Amino acid sequence: MFLVTPDPAHGLVAAPQSPDDLTPATQDSLTARGFTWSDEIEAYTRDGDHSPAAVDDTAGMLLALGHYVFRAYTPPRT
Repeated sequence: MFLVTPDPAHGLVAAPQSPDDLTPATQDSLTARGFTWSDEIEAYTRDGDHSPAAVDDTAGMLLALGHYVFRAYTPPRT
């Protein structure tokens, strides 16, 4: 299971529930999309696009790999 959400301090975050979620295919797919592992928060992070579309795109990739995914969006600041 993964949580995919934008975070102001870390960028777009794809956080696994447990190390068992980090299959080689998942790690390769996240790395290919520009994510890097952060030991600080124990999740993959990527700078750049934090839009709902980026969240949905990442969640869709994880779903296609067979993971359950929770996703959350950050409302735009006004």
